[in-house]
Amino acid sequence: QVQLVESGGGSVQAGGSLRLSCAASGYTFSSGCMGWFRRAPGKEREGVAHIRSDGSTTYADSVKGRFTISKDNAKNTLYLQINSLQPEDTAMYYCAAGIMFTSVAGRQCAYTNWGQGTQVTVSS
Repeated sequence: QVQLVESGGGSVQAGGSLRLSCAASGYTFSSGCMGWFRRAPGKEREGVAHIRSDGSTTYADSVKGRFTISKDNAKNTLYLQINSLQPEDTAMYYCAAGIMFTSVAGRQCAYTNWGQGTQVTVSS
């Protein structure tokens, strides 16, 4: 059974930084795909950063240059380094794990497991 447990959220002032962690169990870190999502109050869930088994990464335009996703296969841990935090980054942040599949659109990730989230609150 896959379990994902996020940590590292908190309340910070604008311009600050946080490092979110996601400890995974029951999941093969060296394969598949993982990502960070967030949901702000009254808004749709947004995928902010994704990483594949080959280490390739993608980011939402809104976080490029400020967020960095990484993983430590030996520790089965996913990270999200968040710099230059802004009030609009306030949200619940979730990590997710999935499997890669091939479609007409190419290689894609289907997320199958989710953590319970960690809250990030940024004050101006």
